[in-house]
Amino acid sequence: MSNATLSPLPSVDRLDVAARLRVALLAASFTADGLLELLGAPAYAALARSEVVPALRATRGDTPLEALVRLFLLQQPVPRARVEGVLPVDACVESGWLRRAGADDVAATVDVRPYGGPGGEDWFIVSDLGCAVGGAGGIGSRDENVVLGVGGASTTLAGITVRTPVASALDLGTGSGIQALHAARHATRVTATDLNPRALHVTALTLALSGVPAADLREGSLFEPVRDDETFDLIVSNPPFVISPGARLTYRDGGMGGDDLCRSLVQQAGERLNEGGFAQFLGNWQHVEGEDWQDRLRSWVPRGCDAWIVQREMQDVTQYAELWLRDAGDHRGDPEEYQARYDAWLDEFEARKVKAVGFGWITLRKTASTEPAITVEEWPHPVEQPLGETVRAHFARLDYLRAHDDAALLTGHFTLAAEVVQEQVGLPGAEDPEHVVLRQHRGMRRATKVDTVGAGFAGVCDGSLSAGRILDAIAQLVGEDPVLLRDRTPAQIRLLVEQGFLEPA
Repeated sequence: MSNATLSPLPSVDRLDVAARLRVALLAASFTADGLLELLGAPAYAALARSEVVPALRATRGDTPLEALVRLFLLQQPVPRARVEGVLPVDACVESGWLRRAGADDVAATVDVRPYGGPGGEDWFIVSDLGCAVGGAGGIGSRDENVVLGVGGASTTLAGITVRTPVASALDLGTGSGIQALHAARHATRVTATDLNPRALHVTALTLALSGVPAADLREGSLFEPVRDDETFDLIVSNPPFVISPGARLTYRDGGMGGDDLCRSLVQQAGERLNEGGFAQFLGNWQHVEGEDWQDRLRSWVPRGCDAWIVQREMQDVTQYAELWLRDAGDHRGDPEEYQARYDAWLDEFEARKVKAVGFGWITLRKTASTEPAITVEEWPHPVEQPLGETVRAHFARLDYLRAHDDAALLTGHFTLAAEVVQEQVGLPGAEDPEHVVLRQHRGMRRATKVDTVGAGFAGVCDGSLSAGRILDAIAQLVGEDPVLLRDRTPAQIRLLVEQGFLEPA
């Protein structure tokens, strides 16, 4: 598909029109809440799966909101007379938000999707027609420069990002601008880059239509547009991380061999961070025969950075190839061409001795410590988004543990984290449980086995007594030598603090 098939984008020089359009959309309740109320939960959820039939059925009336949904979300031509009193139609046609369709109709040139900000903001995500749901797939062969909207990966990254106030933020591979939009809430200065100039144009439209100050938009790959002397407090990226043979689709294929793009991104981020700054990415990584995947990822972490890397899922090479072939709509095309592309994907993996591909989150934090902490783990279980505060707290606890040896730990005071419950596991009727499990109902929703001492210790942590005094009391209760108990328990306390079951008081 050639670039000529993509619709011309609205002008970024007419921000006054974007402001007027925003006012008109809000006045008609063209918002996330307004859509939910109009469409109902099933049709609204179907839209997120790129299924439009339920929404078409729900917008057969003649209200202004129904007309706007058909126009901007469902890409249906709408009689000009229906939106004349709702939108500044002439200005929208002149600046390119709308185009004439037939004698009496108008049609949208871009998808405009309401998006609720974390503080209740009414934002709008702009994307190419038919591509509002990033990574939904199955819409036929896409132009290599198409700009997708919000998908699961976008919202995942937005949810895990640490949201403390910062002076500067960098969004690498901005796409439709969702990460830049979020960053603008808590960063004084936002810089956004993308290899695709069309994506930068769309980001400018997203920010303008959302009523957010413009970002510093720069064209180029990864850190190329960033000056040598520039550093940031926050770096975020949902990069084109798909491991594929070639770089057919700019929005998803990195163009480097294997997982080199993600590795390069992580390795180069360290020198771009200010002290205490965070870099947060989504990524894919290869599971290579004869290699430990966790060691592979540890080797990516740049010097001077703590890291927390979480593998959320893993697919064998056949599942992975099928996922991304379907994403591009290849399964709907010529069967022989589909098979050839599938074969090429498996050839690539076989040549690299790749047996599976992992997906997950990578967080770096610049530290002055001489002993950076690197945690690489697999956690495929449900979590509670947003996780930004959970991520920030993880690194704060690392600092605490690094600064406290076992003796200092025993003088510390701790509280049990909110919504932690204890479960006892054993055979029915048994006098004692086989083991005790502590389970979180917030954040990462972790579960960890503890012994009876660990369970008893956690249960009485309310910040009033030091860890050492609690252990002395437990020793007296169970008839154990308090010195021995103090000697063997700090390792268990460290684990409970590291995983967020206990918090320093």
